[in-house]
Amino acid sequence: MKIRIRQHERGLWFRDGDFTELLMPGAHVKGRWLLGLGRGVNGDKVEIADTLKTRFEHALLDVLLVNAQLREALQVVDLADGQRAVVWKDDRLFAILGPGRYAFWKTAAKLNVETFAIESFRFEHAKLQTVLASPDATKWFDGVMVSAEEDVLLYRDGVLVERLAGGLHVFWKGTGKVTWKTIDRREQVADVAGQEIMTSDKVTLRVNLLVTWVVTDAVKAVTSVGDYAQALYREAQLVLRAAVGTKTLDVLLGDKEAVGAEVRQALAARAEAIGVAVKSVGLRDIILPGDMKTLLNQVIAATKEAEANLIKRREETAAARSQANTAKLLAESPQLARLKELEMLREVLAGTKATFVFGSGDLTEQIRGLVANKE
Repeated sequence: MKIRIRQHERGLWFRDGDFTELLMPGAHVKGRWLLGLGRGVNGDKVEIADTLKTRFEHALLDVLLVNAQLREALQVVDLADGQRAVVWKDDRLFAILGPGRYAFWKTAAKLNVETFAIESFRFEHAKLQTVLASPDATKWFDGVMVSAEEDVLLYRDGVLVERLAGGLHVFWKGTGKVTWKTIDRREQVADVAGQEIMTSDKVTLRVNLLVTWVVTDAVKAVTSVGDYAQALYREAQLVLRAAVGTKTLDVLLGDKEAVGAEVRQALAARAEAIGVAVKSVGLRDIILPGDMKTLLNQVIAATKEAEANLIKRREETAAARSQANTAKLLAESPQLARLKELEMLREVLAGTKATFVFGSGDLTEQIRGLVANKE
């Protein structure tokens, strides 16, 4: 009896359970066959393998590969524990392989097997996005996307191994526990709000502080303290308390910028120790208790009233001094006095339509007499 192997098939001939021969396409007569069962009466058996599936899988693969004829028909990939492989079929991604032995039929399809040693840890490839699009990619790879304004510290088994710049970074799984920490390099703002502080003159008030800062050393920021943002916040509270506690309320209200500069100078040294640079510090709000606010308003009102009275007295004194100086000049200069009289006469007669006829004698006395008679 005959068995026929088609062009895209291969036959695996077993006799008494042992692999005997690889049957190529065509008709074959191997002993006496039982039709439809693929088994001969003398223990012969033929298994049909489809080469269109590309990958050849069999429970007895290691035994079958001992046969030189079968091994010649297959492309074998043998990967150790520290190796991985990416298989391309006709320049298209076919499979990602882990440790083990794999076999692929040498057919008309073009196979390309790339082998990688995962000790290098990082995976880089010209067709990275294609590889990552594979459904099996998450099984073999870890990845982290870093934006341009971030720094990422990469740890392997708890040890810092690399500082990642912007872009996509991909790593092989199975090389240890991989973790990472992201640090934002953009300018940050810490709002230290509602802290109650007593001034040197025993006035309790609430102060809101605004601190602008930026991370300058990512490694120092994550290794020197558990939380660099929280550490800077606590330090700002302590520095502010120390600066306000040594000043009176009047000094504090009179020059908030000086207090802010003092806080910044004290805070900058501590911030540098944790990899942070302080850009600016400012007292945003100073909130007084209700009764103190009333008293302060009264003090301000009294102060302004006293200032207004002082200005009024100063102006009155200046006016009196000016009048005295004028009188002295008039006494010393009859011509100037006569001129002032004529100016006064012009103001008195302004807007009148009266006609005057003057006789002999002093002109001023005549005008005064006429004005008196008119009244």
